[in-house]
Amino acid sequence: MDDDELPKLLTTPMTDRNAQTLERLARRRLKRGGAAFVADLGIGLAQRHRSMPAHSDASAVFDDLFDSLVRLLAATRGPGHVDELLRLLAAGRPEDPEHDRFVASLLASCQVPADLAVVYEEGVAVSEELRACLLHELVLRGVPVAELPGIARWATSPHWRDHPLGALPLVLAEPEREPDLPAYSVDGSSCGFPCPDPEERHPAPRLGAAPVAAVETTTAATARAMTSAVANWAERPEEPEGRVEARTFAFAEPLEADTVPGALLALGLDCLTDLGDLPEPGTKTAFGVVPVEAAEVWQFLFAASSTGGAYDSACYGAYGRLHAWRSLAALAGAPPDAPASEVEARVRECTWYRFGADTPWFHRVVWDLGVLALSPDGRRLAVLAATTTD
Repeated sequence: MDDDELPKLLTTPMTDRNAQTLERLARRRLKRGGAAFVADLGIGLAQRHRSMPAHSDASAVFDDLFDSLVRLLAATRGPGHVDELLRLLAAGRPEDPEHDRFVASLLASCQVPADLAVVYEEGVAVSEELRACLLHELVLRGVPVAELPGIARWATSPHWRDHPLGALPLVLAEPEREPDLPAYSVDGSSCGFPCPDPEERHPAPRLGAAPVAAVETTTAATARAMTSAVANWAERPEEPEGRVEARTFAFAEPLEADTVPGALLALGLDCLTDLGDLPEPGTKTAFGVVPVEAAEVWQFLFAASSTGGAYDSACYGAYGRLHAWRSLAALAGAPPDAPASEVEARVRECTWYRFGADTPWFHRVVWDLGVLALSPDGRRLAVLAATTTD
């Protein structure tokens, strides 16, 4: 089909069947070097879409087709693909932050970093949100963005430091070394989700001595920061089964490792209500606390935010990284405005635990989270529990 037939294609009625035909045509043309054709098709359809009644069937079909064309260009490597994608986005989705986050994840996963320099060229019609998100999607994949020609100038420029992502470091910190990141193709995506071995979820606790006296110190600001990574589990209408509990406590005496489980049980947490009687240590139990590395906590927090819960509420990699750091920093007791280096030091000094419980509060599925952060002096315990299900 010649390009001069494009005007005829743009008059095609927007039905599911016709949209499938146009998508198959776009795929064939892209294989023959037709990136510009794919962009022109999407741009022409976007111009027509503006005259469609809002929320009509035809409008919904266009949205799906447009997203398919975006994904086709973003997920397929080839000369000019990124350039044409930016041209298509400027015409069809000029201001759409959530879509920018998705596209940034797609590009970082599928394209060669050197081919992404065009995103940061002066004069290119692209949102700052897409640039910022793409930068940190690349950082998550271990790309040295501060060393890449074409990207380094924008990445190290102070002009975007007021952006929410601007305070994040341009290299991965120690807890971030193994993030679970999605793999994309034209037809779909896949991503892992960290999940403890079911046989090890609730190892029998050693309750130790009598619980140490504690005073709750939770503030609204601290709780909000601690729940940053799991806020989308409980605050969105598509997460009706989501629950989150975030609290901090000060102890009169330092907690030792063997007193942490008993202290936790004595705090009156909502997530541990109706736990029931515990069996003897060494037997299968409905409650358990195990020490973990900070990296394991970060991985779960990152996955919770970046991929979402049981429903489609993903924040994708860049904001998943931001939210995971905010939660980890608050758990470790770092000030809200602490630089990344200070947060990393605080995280390293704390002792971290995972806990689980078979109570009505939890759903006992992969999206159950229970983490503790004990301060270096053993007197501050931060608790974060979250759960959701489909």
